[in-house]
Amino acid sequence: MVESQLRTSDVDDPRVIAVMARVPREDFLPAERRAMAYIDRAVPLSGGRALNPPLATGRLLKEAQVEAGDKVLLIGAATGYSAALLVELGAVVTAVEEEGGPEIAVPGATVKRGALHAGATDGAPYDVLFIDGAVQDVPAALVAQIAEGGRVVTGLVERGVTRLCSGRVVAGALGLVRLADIEMVVLPGFAAPERFTF
Repeated sequence: MVESQLRTSDVDDPRVIAVMARVPREDFLPAERRAMAYIDRAVPLSGGRALNPPLATGRLLKEAQVEAGDKVLLIGAATGYSAALLVELGAVVTAVEEEGGPEIAVPGATVKRGALHAGATDGAPYDVLFIDGAVQDVPAALVAQIAEGGRVVTGLVERGVTRLCSGRVVAGALGLVRLADIEMVVLPGFAAPERFTF
C-alpha cells in the first residue's frame, strides 16, 4: 500500500507514511472483509457505510497537517481507522459516527454517536475538521465548531465527481481549495441546500 499507492500519488509526508505503515488497516475491518484491506477502493461496511480507499485517507491526512496536541473533529469515523491514524499522529480526537453505524474501537479517541452533520459541540473549538469522505456541502454547524484559522479537509461531491479539498476557517467562514479528483466514500446526510432557480 505504502509503495504502490501512497508514494506514487503525492502522499509524501513521512509522518503520514509512517503511521499508515504502522497501523494495520485490516484490524478495522470485519473478518470477512480483511482480505480487501489494501485494495485501492472503498471497502463496504455495515449500514450502507464504507471505509475510504487508502489513497483518500493518505491524502486527507497529508493535507490536514496534524500536529501533536491538535484537537481534531473527525466526521464519519466508520470503523475507526482514520481515528487511529490521527491518534498515532498525536491528535486529541473526537470521532463522530451515526447511530447504528459500524462498530468502532479506537483507544485514545472519544467516540460520539449521532448525526454526522451536527458534529460534537461539547468539545469545540477544534483545530482541525477532518471529514472522512465526500459531502455535497460543509454545514455551517460544523464550521462553527472550528477555531479561527482552523484547518478543514474533506471531499466535495460536484456533478457526481468527488474532489479532495482543504481550507481554513477565517472570520467564521470556510474557504476551500479543490486539490484533486479522487475516489472517496460519499457520506450520508450532507445534501447541498436547495438553490432558487427561475
